[in-house]
Amino acid sequence: MGLTCEVGAGSLSFVWTLQRLDPERRRRRIQLLSELADAKSVRVRLAPRRARGDQLRDLIALRRRLAG
Repeated sequence: MGLTCEVGAGSLSFVWTLQRLDPERRRRRIQLLSELADAKSVRVRLAPRRARGDQLRDLIALRRRLAG
């Protein structure tokens, strides 16, 4: 749903009206929001694993610098 603002000629009052999205657009929007939620849940689930990998790479790089 989208909000539109209509202003009458010479009037400072705003009239907010709610527009219904057409069914196809609404379906695509729901699908997109669902895919975004799925992507976020995957990111949150993999974050600790990625952080451990980053930490190990940093430690390996540090050891190589100290050894070289």
